This record gives sequence, C-alpha cells and structure tokens, in this order.
Amino acid sequence: MMKKQGIIYLVCAAAFLSGCNIYRQYHRPEEINTDGLYRDTVSAADPLSQQDTVNMGNLPWREVFTDPYLQTLVERGLRYNADLQTAYLRVKEAQAGLLSARLSYTPSLALAPQGEVSSFDKSAGVWTYTLPVSAGWEVDIFGRILNAKRGAKAALLQSEAYRQAVQTQVIAAIANSYYTLLMLDKQLSITEETSRIWKETVETMRAMKEAGMVNEAAIVQSEANSHMIEASIPDLKRQIREVENSLSLLLYEAPQTIVRGRLEDQELPAGLNAGIPVQLLANRPDVKAAEMNLAGAFYATNQARSAFYPSLSLSGVFGWTNSAGTAVLNPGKMIAQAVGSVVAPIFNKGANTARLRIAKAQQKEAMIAFQQSLLNAGSEVSNALYQYQSAEDKIVQREQQIVSLEKSVEYTRQLLALGSSTYLEVLTAQQSLLNAQLSGISDEFQRIQSVVNLYRALGGGRTDETLPAAADKK
Repeated sequence: MMKKQGIIYLVCAAAFLSGCNIYRQYHRPEEINTDGLYRDTVSAADPLSQQDTVNMGNLPWREVFTDPYLQTLVERGLRYNADLQTAYLRVKEAQAGLLSARLSYTPSLALAPQGEVSSFDKSAGVWTYTLPVSAGWEVDIFGRILNAKRGAKAALLQSEAYRQAVQTQVIAAIANSYYTLLMLDKQLSITEETSRIWKETVETMRAMKEAGMVNEAAIVQSEANSHMIEASIPDLKRQIREVENSLSLLLYEAPQTIVRGRLEDQELPAGLNAGIPVQLLANRPDVKAAEMNLAGAFYATNQARSAFYPSLSLSGVFGWTNSAGTAVLNPGKMIAQAVGSVVAPIFNKGANTARLRIAKAQQKEAMIAFQQSLLNAGSEVSNALYQYQSAEDKIVQREQQIVSLEKSVEYTRQLLALGSSTYLEVLTAQQSLLNAQLSGISDEFQRIQSVVNLYRALGGGRTDETLPAAADKK
C-alpha cells in the first residue's frame, strides 16, 4: 500500500513539474511570422523574386566574388579582421561556459588539511591534525542545473551565430569597398581623359579665334570648364585614398595601396535567387543569434521558476584525524561523515517572485527582438532586389543617353567648325556627356552593390572554413 502511494505521489509530482514548464525544451513561438517579408517583389514579371527554394545565400563566397584580387582580400580579412577575431574569442568563452555548466552535474571535491599545536600550563605542546576530503553534490530534481546547461548551450549557439554574422558582414564590407575603388578608378580615368580633351578644345578655340571664327569669350569659357574638370581630379584621388585606408582597416593592416582589377572585368552571378522568406530563419546568422537569445531567456525563466522548489544537496567527509574530542590518538583514525540537506524557500521577501517576473519580461523582450531581426532581414532582401532591378533599368536608359550625347558632341563640334553653332552648345554637350558617363559608372556600381547586399541579406558567406588569426593561437 505504501509503495502504491509513493508511486502516485511521484506521478503527481512529475505532472505538476511538467505543468510548470521546468523541464520543457525551447521551441520557436508560433507568433513568429515570415509572411510577406519580401514585400510585393514576387510577381510573374519579376524573374529575380520568384519564390523558389534555391537561395543565393547558400553559394560559397568564392563562387559569388570571382575576382582573384578580391578573393585575396577577403581571405586576409577572414583571417585578421579585428571584429571577427573578437567574435571568435567570444565563441571560445561560450564554450568554456557550457563546459562549466555541464560539470555542474558532477560532485565537487576539496582537500582541507588542518593542524593545531596546543599547550596547557606550560606543558609540552600537543599536535593534532585532520586530513579530510570533502565532497558535495546537488541533486538536480527541479531542473535548475538542467536549465542552466541548456541556457549555456543556447549562449554558445548565439555566439557562433554572431561570429557567422560578423563574417558575413566582413565579406560584404570588403567587397563593397573593393568595388567602390573600381568605380572611383573608372571615374578618375574618364575624368582625366575628358580633361585631356578639354585642354585640346582650348587649343582648338584659340586657333579658331585667330581665324576669326570665335571670340575671346569662347576661349575664356572653355578654359574655365577645363579648370573645373581638372579640379575634380584631386577629389577623386582623395576618395580613392580614403577608401583604400578604410579597406586596410577591415584587413587589420596599416593604410596601404590596394592592388585591384578593373570594373569592366567583373563577373557576378547571372541569376539572383532570394529563396523563400522562411529560409531566413536558418540562413541569417543575426536572426539565428536573436533566436538563441530568446532560447536563453526561455531557460532563464525556467531557472527562475525552479527557485520556488526545494533544493537537495548531499555532502560527505572522509579522511584521517588524531583528534577525538578531549583525547589525542596516535596514530590517527579514519573519519567518515555523510549529510543530506533539503532547503525549501518559505519567505524570501519576494526575491524569487521578482526574479521570475523579470525573467518573463526579458523573455518577451527577446521574442520582440527576434521578430524585429526577421523583419529587418526581409526588408534588406527586398531593398537589395529592388536596387538591382532599378539599377538594371537605369543602365539601359543611361547607355542610350550616352550614345545620344556622344553624337551631340560630335555634331556640335562640326557645326561650330562650320560656323552654324556656338561655343556654348559645344561646352554644354561635352559637360552633359561627362556627367552621363560618370553616372553610368555609378549605375553599374549600384548593380554590383545590390548583388553584394543581397548576398549579405540572405546570410551568404556564413559557412566558409577560413578562421581568423586568433584560431591559430589558441
């Protein structure tokens, strides 16, 4: 009869504890929503945004960025970037924390030898000693240690996801800086070529003045435009130097000249597949980190709940001593002691209740942050897709504009030579052509940048095997 009652009590206790969620593992909340994250980009007319499970973010970064100079820079960044090294060390810290949490299941052992010399009424000193080995073990009946271990594992997964997020950002930042340099190189080349042409135009104007075809005003105006274009060259060189310095910082190196290719030689993936929004939950490292933060908060809440239940501890002492109260034994005798204790909270001034309320609030905060990180990811994907499409549309129109302006420059020069046009029309046509050419380069850069941004927004580059320098020094 007593055995049956004991079994009933155990079953009831287990059901009660299950109802309190102390032993439950984390599961993604049903409130998390992935619908419509890419906005209205999915349409039959938009081949970039078809809902296909093929995801560009799953491509290795070397297949996306094929420029050998850029690949070398990315490899250096993955090995030496300061933020990435710091993120890797955070992973090591979380691994140590998880190991400590796992070892909480094992008993603790301590050796505490003690010795004493005593004398009474100038008698000879008496030496007593105790050589105990003490052990203590907390029996995890109510899940405090279990939830601490699960929370430590969630923290490790969060730190690993954070490292992957930093890695993705480093790859994208290096790529964007590299392509910015290529854009500025191209703009500088066109500006220098235009400056050379303007200087020739000034000489032509002077020759035409001697022939009586133009006046001094035309020469002065052409010289002013030539100086204006020449003055823009130092700004471009300054921007190039600043971008090189910024890229060097990403590589954790002193400012230096960056060896690079040409903008016109770049080849990027022809098909941009964003996949389906739910894939962001698995692919985006920052989203994964936010979810692991939520899991950690979930287990912290379970720990706060377990504080309302008793804790069971076992302790024992084993060793030798020559002290037996008022007597001194020689040699020493063995001592052994075992103690079991149960501590049940009755009144603690509301501390446990406050901790539970705080943990619940923090768990809700973590869920809001998780959903927000998912919304941010969807917004970034949507922006990158639209940026690519708008850059494509601009490039088509810009190419036609440049062709028309090149003809305009040629025609106005011929008309000026024939005396049927004015120098102002020539200057206007040449200035418009330069602006269109520079804008065309910017359009091409925006298209490339949208590919980089989409790759980053989809969590690309997260599985690369290259480790930072700190990994080689562990």
